[in-house]
Amino acid sequence: SGGYAHRPDALRWAEDAAQRRGLNVDWARQTIASANYQSRVVQLILPPAHKTAKNWHLYRKRIVEPGRIQRGAAFWTRNRQTLARAQRQFGVPPEIIVGILGVETIYGQIMGNFGVLDALATLAFDYPQGPANATARQAYFRDELGYFLTLCQRTGMSPGEPLGSYAGAMGMPQFMPSSWIRYAIDFDGDGHIDLWDNDADAIGSVANYFRAYGWIPGLPTHYAAQLNPGIVQADLNALLAPDILPTFQPAALTAKGVQLDASALTQPGPLALVELQNGDPLTTGSLPTYVIGTENFYVITRYNHSSYYAMAVIELGQAVAAALG
Repeated sequence: SGGYAHRPDALRWAEDAAQRRGLNVDWARQTIASANYQSRVVQLILPPAHKTAKNWHLYRKRIVEPGRIQRGAAFWTRNRQTLARAQRQFGVPPEIIVGILGVETIYGQIMGNFGVLDALATLAFDYPQGPANATARQAYFRDELGYFLTLCQRTGMSPGEPLGSYAGAMGMPQFMPSSWIRYAIDFDGDGHIDLWDNDADAIGSVANYFRAYGWIPGLPTHYAAQLNPGIVQADLNALLAPDILPTFQPAALTAKGVQLDASALTQPGPLALVELQNGDPLTTGSLPTYVIGTENFYVITRYNHSSYYAMAVIELGQAVAAALG
């Protein structure tokens, strides 16, 4: 089916959403009627058929690479004062903001070319019914579609115009509509928020997002860690069970066989033992990388729920800072 004009369920949803959100009902109906199903969006949202072994070294090499570092250095240089102002106001250091914008869109170079309205409508009304969490995901995208309608009404954006990712994420920081409404800010004071072409608004909005999720100024994101050679598998499993959620005091980590450096020992916690796999150790012989994540490491994963992502953001930001000397 091409358009949602022929889908009574979608049009009913539009009316309900408009009433709940205080939007013009006719406008909401017309907007949803103008949306088109995108089969490519459905293909992209599905998990890959063949799971590849996670590989931090390979992932890092793809992200922390000369072209991206160079663009990051140019972005940082161009926005030095704005980044400093964001750090003063929100406590988030420049390298974290520069890392996010570099990983997300290479500083606005690749912001997605799917119509946001089409992408969100497709996932709201035709989410593929294979995955176990399909119902919850579909509900999430219906919410985001509602936020998108609100955003268009508030800003005067024409719903058919914005382009974004296949999941409906927009602009340099790839904000979903709910994040745009909650966290996007006009950081250069020109009276409107533009996350596509305005560096300052993108910088301020990312900093605001992190502060809202509990960023602690001055706290490192992570510490180095070594496992004792004789570490017991049961202890390791217990430490890895909470995944990226900081749970342990330093003493609990050392008691279970993790060697911490001096700076981590003085950090009161809570901390997480984060395992980054480097492919299948049986076939590649390469062991996982371990780091100790702090509460700030966890905050980065509120942007994207992956420890690999968080490390890539951190290390890209560090590489850009190093390139600037």
